[in-house]
Amino acid sequence: MLNFKLSNEVTNAIGENKPVVALESTVIAHGLPHPKNLETAEAMEAVVRSSNSTPATIGIINGQITVGLNSAEVNLMATGDDIKKISTRDIPIAVSQRWDGATTVASTAWIAYRAGIKVFATGGIGGVHRGSLPDISADLPELAKTPIVVVCSGAKIVLDLPATREWLETNAVTVVGYQCDELPAFYSRQSGLPIDVRLDTAADIAKLFHTKNELGINSALLVTVPVPQEYEVAAGVLQSALNEALAEAEMRAIGGREVTPFLLSYMAQQSEGATLKANIALLENNARVAAEIANALGHQ
Repeated sequence: MLNFKLSNEVTNAIGENKPVVALESTVIAHGLPHPKNLETAEAMEAVVRSSNSTPATIGIINGQITVGLNSAEVNLMATGDDIKKISTRDIPIAVSQRWDGATTVASTAWIAYRAGIKVFATGGIGGVHRGSLPDISADLPELAKTPIVVVCSGAKIVLDLPATREWLETNAVTVVGYQCDELPAFYSRQSGLPIDVRLDTAADIAKLFHTKNELGINSALLVTVPVPQEYEVAAGVLQSALNEALAEAEMRAIGGREVTPFLLSYMAQQSEGATLKANIALLENNARVAAEIANALGHQ
């Protein structure tokens, strides 16, 4: 496979049709502060292993697309000074320029599918940004054309959630509520936005995914999982932190791919760490749910 390097563990698991869960690396390099980023990456892999699945953390190391980062490579993602943020459009640049790069939801899904992995766990997907400009994350069009199960807690709270939900509907991305009746909103369990179907077991999700693929519908199956209830951020705290973060970003003229990491980091400060704790909790929980789905897919 051109420019793909699979770890021996991942290669063996895929070859033996054992469950594998892809994990992104942008959350390590750009989403969480050190040392929480490294601790969370290790915890997510441990959660996947404890559910009898193989974790495959994805990144780009010296221009090599790597599926199944080893501990030294994960540490590089967590501590490196010049780890690029790699979306799908950046992959050929990263490979040809021999960059070290952390993969986003879009690029992780693109790589995972081509490596033969069916399930991918992340925190929150990108979406339609707030404001008058039509700024849409590359995550969304990738979800519309890559037939993989993506387990998340909805879109990141700093985005325009109603517009993001509408985009998913327009572009035929099926949204499943896992044990919930509305779309989760990252740090919050409620958004007031609809899902397409509620499913309560990994087996039901596996059945739906198989049916979708048999019908030739080549978009992702977006499985949305609420943040664990004990880590949900109170609505008042969340709205206050978000308002302050948005105002600060506007004052500093922060935009483009830098805006979401800035807003999430600022909200963590303003909420005295509550949003950071929620982010870590939902990441680990989503990894567990993804591993259960990966196991169920093997039994269909």
